[in-house]
Amino acid sequence: MTIGDTTAPDRTDRAERVGRVRLTASQALVRWMRAQRTELLDGTRAPLFAGVFAIFGHGNVLGLGTALHEVREELPVWRGQNEQGMALAAVAYARAMDRRQVMAVTSSIGPGALNMVTAAGVAHANRLPVLLLPGDTFAGRGPDPVLQQVEHFGDPTTSVNDAFRAVARYFDRITRPEQLITTLPQVARVLTDPADAGPVVLALPQDVQAEEYDFPTAMFAERTHRVPRPRPDAAEVAQAAAILRAARRPLLVAGGGVRYSGAGERLLRFAEEHGVPVVETPAGRTLVPHDHPLHAGPLGIIGSSSANAVAGEADVVLAVGTRLQDFTTASWTVFASGVRMVAVNVARFDAVKHAAHAVVGDARETLDELDAALAGWRADPGWSARAATERARWDAHIDRLRAGAAPDGSLTYAQVVGVVNDASGPDDYVLTASGGMPGELHGGWRTGAAATPGAVSGATMDLEYGFSCMGYETAGPWGAAIARARTHPRGLVTALLGDGSYLMLNSELFSAAFAGHPFVAVVCDNDGYAVIQRLQTGQGAPGYNNMFDECAGAGKVRVDFAAHARAMGCAAEEVPPEGGVEGLRAAYARARETALRTGRPAVVVCRTHPSSWTEAGAWWEVGVPPSLRGHADYREAKPRQLRWLDPDA
Repeated sequence: MTIGDTTAPDRTDRAERVGRVRLTASQALVRWMRAQRTELLDGTRAPLFAGVFAIFGHGNVLGLGTALHEVREELPVWRGQNEQGMALAAVAYARAMDRRQVMAVTSSIGPGALNMVTAAGVAHANRLPVLLLPGDTFAGRGPDPVLQQVEHFGDPTTSVNDAFRAVARYFDRITRPEQLITTLPQVARVLTDPADAGPVVLALPQDVQAEEYDFPTAMFAERTHRVPRPRPDAAEVAQAAAILRAARRPLLVAGGGVRYSGAGERLLRFAEEHGVPVVETPAGRTLVPHDHPLHAGPLGIIGSSSANAVAGEADVVLAVGTRLQDFTTASWTVFASGVRMVAVNVARFDAVKHAAHAVVGDARETLDELDAALAGWRADPGWSARAATERARWDAHIDRLRAGAAPDGSLTYAQVVGVVNDASGPDDYVLTASGGMPGELHGGWRTGAAATPGAVSGATMDLEYGFSCMGYETAGPWGAAIARARTHPRGLVTALLGDGSYLMLNSELFSAAFAGHPFVAVVCDNDGYAVIQRLQTGQGAPGYNNMFDECAGAGKVRVDFAAHARAMGCAAEEVPPEGGVEGLRAAYARARETALRTGRPAVVVCRTHPSSWTEAGAWWEVGVPPSLRGHADYREAKPRQLRWLDPDA
């Protein structure tokens, strides 16, 4: 009997008649995955698992690989070149689908598995669901030690996959096939629970993958997972309403939880009904139309001076669906002394942070109930008008940055963002992650259209600044392109990145080209890790080991990014040094057309000035030695960190 033959023996026929089916552990896992459905934001049903990213090796090629081959027409498998890249693509897919649909990723034992740990950290930090299926060493231990096995002298039950425990929401090692019966419901729970969403890791020993068991057929019955919308406690809502009614300068913060709840339009109606200015976090970006009169801009050190100015005067902050990380709060110095925090979050873990009054519930449902409790209440019109006034000042600042050239005549990051922004429509999607580009995109992007109901939230940006993972910008657009092709077939994904991220992880450019998934990657070549050099020199340290001319072995070797991209199967456009904004505009337009026509990625390469940045004027805590001039600013700012707790500060 072959692994794929489940009907030949008489014993299997008998098992079927009594509600059992004989399958390998791998076949059972794959059959279960195929039976899971999800309800999208528009109420339609779709497979929970949209596909699998896979690199086969010893440890998964015969067990899981064979099982996936048997259902290849129903569960597509995409071959990557690097396990981290595949897993990052899966993470980006989940965000593009607003956490309602996920990808699985499988690897071999050892280095293949460990390559996915970084991506698991990205998923964990950003609360994004992904199913990771690393191969594991033999449960039976007969051939130990096997190739790629790391032996732990004092604990033979430990393998390299235990490294996932620190970055997994749910971890299990399947040492018997029948363990799948009890663990798979937990897998589905974590992947679809809004309060617990994150990476699930099932370590699969290669011998167990091929072991057979008579599984109950009931576990393979089709099941639709509807993401729950928990309603808030009535007393919590009443107290929140009382706090807001007492406010003279309320502020509404829109986080990623608003996106995943599909509550973008609901949040805007709430703001309009009560005249509350709105600011956005990186994860909540593009939920609010830029020109909305209550939009004060993006919040935080990579946000805008407009949002930060309003936040610095607010007496009550209603934070919806955000964990308020340090880049959003300027290391907790952006808010006024004695501000009251009301946190609406589906996860109590996040809602209780920073002495907030916690309202635990789904963003959309909680805003509905809070709206009713606040009937007739509105903020002072003068305060409501501050949003547009402050944002107009910030807009004028961005206009000047987009219009002005860098000191050496090269492009600035603000100009790059402006070109992509101007060419993007409501069906397009923009993505970035690390270095200086998140600040340029968060602070300078102008969202053109309101969030719309439908299969997705209406968000058009993936700003991965929870883990700030270099390389996400070349792998993430692959996953996002797969997702957006299903939800917005007329649109296009664009990734903005620096030369450092391109060099960190570029192999999935070939994967996307090979598989036929188009996107545009705009590579800003600035000769090194310019944003870290800015941090270094800005605090008074000498520039060292960040820009290429500061590094040991510095020479004049340069990477030909366009030639490299072409060698990876992508189209490429280079903006000549004298091309300026119009040269970039023309190159980006050609890249968009080529990507859509050929069904492959297109890379635009442009030189950018390494130190022309968009600054929001907020503080960020970093460790500054007393010997550096930046230590004086540190001593001055550090006491402000807790002023929001002290009304007399």
